[in-house]
Amino acid sequence: MRNAFSEALYEQASANPDVYIVVADISPAGSMAKFSSQYPERFINVGVAEQSMIGIAAGLALKGCQPFAYTIATFSLYRPFEMIRDDLCYQNLPVTVVGMGGGVIYSTLGGTHHAQEDIAIAGAIPNMQVVVPCDPLECAEATRWCAQQKNGPVYLRIGKAGEPVLTKDAEPWQFGKLRYLRRGADVCILTYGVISGMAVKVADQLQARGKSVALATVHTLKPLDREGIAEVLMRYAQVIVIEEHAPQGGLAPQCKQIAWDIRANCRLDTFTLQDAFIHNYGSHDDLLAAHGLSPERILSIVA
Repeated sequence: MRNAFSEALYEQASANPDVYIVVADISPAGSMAKFSSQYPERFINVGVAEQSMIGIAAGLALKGCQPFAYTIATFSLYRPFEMIRDDLCYQNLPVTVVGMGGGVIYSTLGGTHHAQEDIAIAGAIPNMQVVVPCDPLECAEATRWCAQQKNGPVYLRIGKAGEPVLTKDAEPWQFGKLRYLRRGADVCILTYGVISGMAVKVADQLQARGKSVALATVHTLKPLDREGIAEVLMRYAQVIVIEEHAPQGGLAPQCKQIAWDIRANCRLDTFTLQDAFIHNYGSHDDLLAAHGLSPERILSIVA
């Protein structure tokens, strides 16, 4: 996914001289290397100085530029949080803060690299928009939108590498609207981000057991498509939410709130990361399973 982001950003920078990228200790490779070599005046590496990264991006935006601030998710959002809140959001500047490896993708690097509460933190700040693509194609769509929008700041949470393509035959991507990857009549699964690959496996297993399953990616977490989610909650007898985020402040509690507000009668099952730092050394899937997120566990409950 990070390669799709880099390629889309390079394309936008080639078409628009106002596109800048400010990175914090990211070694350029692939399309990011092309960006840095062809447009060196628009590629700024501040090293391990994330607060400066945000301040410089804010200054560029005040000069009319379209900057991206890019590094590993915990360091792009948590370490410079005050600057994001005051420099970007308070002034409503069109800066995209890119968090690479959101959730617990950096599984073996421990809690310092696990962004398991980032959606809640970013979403709580006034003016901040939150976009979380589910695959490389959706990441490219979101990056192109970020490079052109003037609404205000964006937190763009992306994966790292190796994510499967899920949206080749999906409905068109539209900011602020959930997107169906498949249609069905009995069950609807709502998901977003890298864990959407697991949601696809759950959907396939439910279909193999005779269920007609819809699957939608809620790629825009703020502003949330409340109308689209309300329609899902009213239409389907069973709704399943699968997300790689803490149980507070993510998609799951917001779906529960909407369900209460509209008096939905569906069965609503939600699956999130635990409210805990889990000390499990292993792969991304190993850590997700330790949090209770695996196709087998989800199916044992919903099927």
